[in-house]
Amino acid sequence: MAKKYCYLFSEGNASMRELLGGKGANLAEMTNIGLPVPQGFTITTEACTQYYEDGGISEEIQAEIREYIVKMEEITGKKFGDKENPLLVSVRSGARASMPGMMDTILNLGLNEDVVETIAAKSGNPRWAWDCYRRFIQMYSDVVMEVGKKYFEQLIDKMKDARGVKQDVELTADDLKELAGQFKAEYKAKIGTDFPSDPKEQLMGAIKAVFRSWDNPRANVYRRDNDIPFSWGTAVNVQSMAFGNMGDNCGTGVAFTRDPATGENKLMGEFLTNAQGEDVVAGVRTPMPIEEMAQKFPQAYEDFVKVCETLENRYHDMQDMEFTVEDGKLYMLQCRNGKRTAQAALKIACDLVAEGHKTEAEAVAMIDPRNLDTLLHPQFDAKALKAATPMGKGLGASPGAACGKIVFTADDAVAWAEKGEKVILVRLETSPEDITGMKAAQGILTVRGGMTSHAAVVARGMGECCVSGCGDIKMDEENKKFELGGKTFVEGDYISIDGTTGNIYDGVIPTVDATIAGEFGKIMAWADKYRKLKVRTNADTPADAKKARELGAEGIGLCRTEHMFFEADRIAAFREMICADTVEEREAALAKIEPMQQADFEALYEALEGNPVTIRFLDPPLHEFVPTEEADIKALADAQGKSVEDIKALIASLHEFNPMMGHRGCRLAVTYPEIAAMQTKAVIKAAINVQKAHADWKVVPEIMIPLVGDVKELKFVKKVVVETADAVIAQAGSDLKYEVGTMIEIPRAALTADEIAANADFFCFGTNDLTQMTFGFSRDDAGKFLGAYYDKKIFESDPFAKLDQDGVGKLMKMALDLGKPVNPKLHCGICGEHGGDPSSVEFCHKIGLDYVSCSPFRVPIARLAAAQAAIAEGK
Repeated sequence: MAKKYCYLFSEGNASMRELLGGKGANLAEMTNIGLPVPQGFTITTEACTQYYEDGGISEEIQAEIREYIVKMEEITGKKFGDKENPLLVSVRSGARASMPGMMDTILNLGLNEDVVETIAAKSGNPRWAWDCYRRFIQMYSDVVMEVGKKYFEQLIDKMKDARGVKQDVELTADDLKELAGQFKAEYKAKIGTDFPSDPKEQLMGAIKAVFRSWDNPRANVYRRDNDIPFSWGTAVNVQSMAFGNMGDNCGTGVAFTRDPATGENKLMGEFLTNAQGEDVVAGVRTPMPIEEMAQKFPQAYEDFVKVCETLENRYHDMQDMEFTVEDGKLYMLQCRNGKRTAQAALKIACDLVAEGHKTEAEAVAMIDPRNLDTLLHPQFDAKALKAATPMGKGLGASPGAACGKIVFTADDAVAWAEKGEKVILVRLETSPEDITGMKAAQGILTVRGGMTSHAAVVARGMGECCVSGCGDIKMDEENKKFELGGKTFVEGDYISIDGTTGNIYDGVIPTVDATIAGEFGKIMAWADKYRKLKVRTNADTPADAKKARELGAEGIGLCRTEHMFFEADRIAAFREMICADTVEEREAALAKIEPMQQADFEALYEALEGNPVTIRFLDPPLHEFVPTEEADIKALADAQGKSVEDIKALIASLHEFNPMMGHRGCRLAVTYPEIAAMQTKAVIKAAINVQKAHADWKVVPEIMIPLVGDVKELKFVKKVVVETADAVIAQAGSDLKYEVGTMIEIPRAALTADEIAANADFFCFGTNDLTQMTFGFSRDDAGKFLGAYYDKKIFESDPFAKLDQDGVGKLMKMALDLGKPVNPKLHCGICGEHGGDPSSVEFCHKIGLDYVSCSPFRVPIARLAAAQAAIAEGK
């Protein structure tokens, strides 16, 4: 049997979402349960995929569409282009995932000069007929032929001025007839041919346009943000028209069965008399609240309230509906599970359980984990945001809202913040030494860098708002100014940034603090019942660790020790170590740092109360720690008793062509074993002290050796660690247990994981570096070409934000399959940024990791995603 590309609404149902798209499946379902739906048919998502393969609509599919037009004519008793009883239709897109406003719609298709005269005479309402026709010409020209809307808007405004009226509805039938003529002339001037009058030609053009809109820029961006694959395609719904613009006994509206902003269980919506659907959605006229519909159309309103109840009982979720009233009679045009704020999502989920619509597991499964982000960070005041226009846009790299005065250096951020100023740190890109300034700022804005750039990763860890990669900024760091949106900004000017959307605003937009409501705790408790994966956090400070514990973290999966070296009192000693000429000098410098590191680790163990803490030994290349400013170089030279030239020569010698693959990670410990020895002493002494103070806790430090690619590297560094640790433990007369493991972040480590597992207590996948090394591109530079990769459909998402399951994921699975049989006690986790991405968490659950670790504010997202993965697997 040949593939079927068209389905009447009466042939489908709600479960056919993948084939019919969300809208088509729901129209079919509403038809099945006897709701008043204007009839029609759906062209499947497979036809869309075929359209892209064939470069057009094949003859086979066109023939099936023509066959279904005939079926539709029989059902409605109307005919395309007929002078007695003409059929008019709407053509709408409908992907399987809701994409509000991203794709195109055409209403009143089937009109031409003859048909418009027929319906004007038949209805006795010529104003309505010509209004439909001018709308159709405008929409068809815009959507199908890509002649901009603005040309037509200008003609309407000109006509209104000439007639001395303010609203479209005040124009007469003759005005609209004249306007339709002007529209057609405009069409011919722009396209070079007459406006099509054959309804079947119009329909094929419209179907093509909807398929085409699946690949328009706004749809592509929305899909990338919401993990919707291009391969899904969109369906097209051809539906007979119900008219809301025939006069004052008609209207159109959009409504929600619950409040999408708060989740309150009450009907919410808007209604316009004498209008068509796009008038409400596009905000062309200001609508009235749905309650007023009860006075205007009591019967239709009563029917609508019943429909709302029917649909909620059918779908067991909040519904978003579009409807039309024609001659006082209600027609349903669409229903779908409504988009809602994170706050509303939690309330609705809890209410649906209380009302018996959902089980706890179903309630957990229905919340989008990514939305939780917005609950945990300050937000802009919704009213103020609505009134503001963004002047630029970057990547929403770390959620939340921030406003403050612009500063250009980390030191300035600290100095201004100490004076009580709120600041936004604006940088070309950030580096580890900017960390103090990043902490002091309200938010961070960078010109370069993507979602996993240094700024983005650190900001997410601190729960601080960050917009990265705003390439439109013309930066002049030296003179402390930049240009954006045609304006020059200097130090001290106010800007506001939105880390959720990436929008940048001129001036101050007031923020409101996030509140974690009771429903949040309830949903999280349900999630914890179902998940199998443990959730740890990436934290370098007791404050971060404490925040993560509040948000439900069960340990630290990654403590980056290098961040501790950048504090002002330590960086001098560390630089002394780098400048040392002999092992003895190096050890003397490290001995100054050891008690500070020990104090750091003690504070972390205290914050974690006996939960596991994984400490990664020094990872970055040494050049990141040396001074760059002349004054700092001179200070270092004086402290070392060396000349400025000597220090500059040393700094130059540390320069590397490709530092990400250079002298870093375990390679530092191989060259300078004394660094690993000092860090081991600090870790073990801290653990012994905290264990003594808390006999009921079980402190078992996990020491993690980074960037191992060969088992011999691990054996060498592990020997240093074990000999040092055992000596400290013996000297203290303690029976402390500890573990030594490694990060798997070099492809070779995954390929030889059986050898490595024999010498490791645990694996932790560092997927930021593993992604970088597997793809062979630098995460700091990938932003330059990823845009082109999205456009060409080579990539659908950023592999640094969403784990590449086919390549990087295969290496992870291989490492587990090789390592576990050799060492059954091996425990495995992930601590790259992917640990907080829902689809990546699901993958980690599937391959059998023990835990994921992510920045503190992503812990609830990972808990929810882990529960959803377990629930989905159990189905």
